[in-house]
Amino acid sequence: MADNIKTSSYDALVIGAGIAGGEAALNLANNGYSVLLVEKDLSVGGKMILLSKVFPTLDCAACITTPKVSEISRHPGITIYTGSEVRRVVKKSENNFEAEVVKHPRYVIEDDCTACQLCEQACPVVVKDQYQYNLVGRKAAFIPFSIASPRVAAIDIENCTLCGACEKVCPTKCIDFTMEPEEFLVSVGTVIVATGFRLFDPLNMPRYGYGEYKNVLTSMEMERQLAPTRPFNTILRPGDGKMPDKLAYVLCTGSRDATVGNPICSQICCMYSIKQAQLLMGALPMADVTIYYINIRSFGKGFEEFYEQAKGMGVNFIKGKIGKITEKENGNLVLRYEDINENRLREAEHDMVILSVGVLPNPDAASIFQGEELKLDHLNFIGQARPLANPSETSIKGVFVAGTASGPMDIPDSILSAGSASSEAMSYLIRKG
Repeated sequence: MADNIKTSSYDALVIGAGIAGGEAALNLANNGYSVLLVEKDLSVGGKMILLSKVFPTLDCAACITTPKVSEISRHPGITIYTGSEVRRVVKKSENNFEAEVVKHPRYVIEDDCTACQLCEQACPVVVKDQYQYNLVGRKAAFIPFSIASPRVAAIDIENCTLCGACEKVCPTKCIDFTMEPEEFLVSVGTVIVATGFRLFDPLNMPRYGYGEYKNVLTSMEMERQLAPTRPFNTILRPGDGKMPDKLAYVLCTGSRDATVGNPICSQICCMYSIKQAQLLMGALPMADVTIYYINIRSFGKGFEEFYEQAKGMGVNFIKGKIGKITEKENGNLVLRYEDINENRLREAEHDMVILSVGVLPNPDAASIFQGEELKLDHLNFIGQARPLANPSETSIKGVFVAGTASGPMDIPDSILSAGSASSEAMSYLIRKG
């Protein structure tokens, strides 16, 4: 083993710092346990911190997430590694796991960065901003987004030209291009897997024209246009910058569709689409919003009332399966669909289409466990050993799963899942301690 590998020990390792992983880490730390929280992105908060509002209450997502993220970041019992990954986990014995963690360089000394953004202003390189889902550009020297935690700059070394402009303007001289990955060998008593989910890539459904027609967006791209930290001051068509008048949502894009490998319902698509439709009615009072659906699955508390509220606001609901989307010369889009209620084919023209993409598993976490197998279910989510008796239990004793790593669920259910995982982790530590 290389001499530069650092060693440390914690009571628990939490993989993933989204809303579930952060909640699990906080629960453990509040009960006196030391926690290492590892996140592959540059900020804590996962996907929730990028949302506009949450359904069905329409509470501000950032207003909920930011105080929680701040509490997690400041807790003395939680050590956070962002821009990091867990490469390997081995169970040595009961209550004894060994993990290899790699912390990738930001090329910025975190403790010295004041988030002044002078490096960002000086940088001459512009690339697509992945945190705004490529709707706008960002610099190669950048802060991920305004409410990122930690609010520390990073250098996109793959696109950096090493011109030195950022170094010259940095008041604290915290930019360091000689940084290398740091490797850690960590001993922990228990592990919580909270690696979240992936969104379906609509490029796998070419008949919808995503990637070819500029005015076909995904639901997360629309979410960013609606969020307080949005890239524009209003809702705009990417194709020409016009404000849309007639918008359409295509539900079940990549869900309930065995032909694209995801036969199950993603559970959140109906409600987040209805949420966005309500927000669009407020942002664009004169616009028409239509939701094309197979079934509306409003199964949660207040969901049916939320659905009825959207209909009362004037959102159009058409029970129909979209067969194909084509583009006109002016950038408008023609949707060809089956009207299920009338059993006939129809066409409708819209100037913007939003694809309500589904939830896919993020099975990469299973491959990092060595010795004992972390089993997946038949859909490649982390397998639950006893889904009814103990939904956080996995095939490895001492390893627990939280949030959407085990299957599609909404934010409240993810938080409940995190509570279950952290409670079971504490019980395991007490039993085996």
